[in-house]
Amino acid sequence: MNRKKDLSTVSLAGKGSMKKYLKKYWQYYLLLLIPIVYYIIFRYVPMAGNIIAFRRYRAGHSIFGDEWSGLKYFRQFVADKTFWRAFRNTLVLNISYLLVRFPLTLIFALLLNEIKALWWKKFVQTVSYLPHFISMVIVTGMIRELVSTTGPINHLIELLGGTPVSFIAFPKYFSSIFVISGVWQSLGWGTILYLAAISGINPSLYEAAAVDGANHFQRVWHVTIPCILPTITTLLILDIGGLVGSGASFEKVFLLYNPMTYEKADIISTFVFRLGLGSGNYSYATAVGLFEAVLNLTLLTFANKLSKKLSGSSLW
Repeated sequence: MNRKKDLSTVSLAGKGSMKKYLKKYWQYYLLLLIPIVYYIIFRYVPMAGNIIAFRRYRAGHSIFGDEWSGLKYFRQFVADKTFWRAFRNTLVLNISYLLVRFPLTLIFALLLNEIKALWWKKFVQTVSYLPHFISMVIVTGMIRELVSTTGPINHLIELLGGTPVSFIAFPKYFSSIFVISGVWQSLGWGTILYLAAISGINPSLYEAAAVDGANHFQRVWHVTIPCILPTITTLLILDIGGLVGSGASFEKVFLLYNPMTYEKADIISTFVFRLGLGSGNYSYATAVGLFEAVLNLTLLTFANKLSKKLSGSSLW
């Protein structure tokens, strides 16, 4: 009986302290409402529209479709060679980009951390962060100018005795253009979390390693990298979870590709865009988009479990 009274007293005290805490910091909770409302309106409410992947939707009719179609649209895209081409291109572009960008970002962060002159470190960081803030429209415009037949790259080829090449018109060059421009745009920005993790490492660990006779490279390899391994793992899990997704690359691909490069450049999101807004096949496009989302969630869950089993670090 006394124990129940004690628990109820603790509960009432907890409620009182929570009210006091909310009253004291209500401004912070009010600010928190902004992202919550944003995600509810633009992320969760639109999920109801996924029902038209199983129903036939006609423009101007019910937003939830007119008649039940079951798995018709899923069977349709499974048998569609154009979809599998877009699926393959999405994997090729994302995996190529991940294999190049991920190690380069980590190496660049380690190199930045080794810069001792503060003014030079800030200058390098500013220059490397800048491309991230440039509009994608401007970035793709710059890319088109660089690789055009009259651009600086072809001008250099001509000076070396070669023949100008229309890089943007040949499918075989698209992957290289996509990866190289992506690394340039995201390399500096991607180092922020690594640098934050490195700054939290206890300096005594480096001192102990130096006393044990470790050289500079050995201190990085045996102290820095193990200490930031949870951060590396988390970022890798998130990247793996987006291998089939193409939301971040949609704008670039959409602004760079053309019918001549569909063979290597058409990805799932551009395929869905053409189906939905271009051809009006909303139910079919929704089915493809739903398949992409489920596959991304599956990859994310698998990568998280594998990371937890192998390294002990995971998102949840």
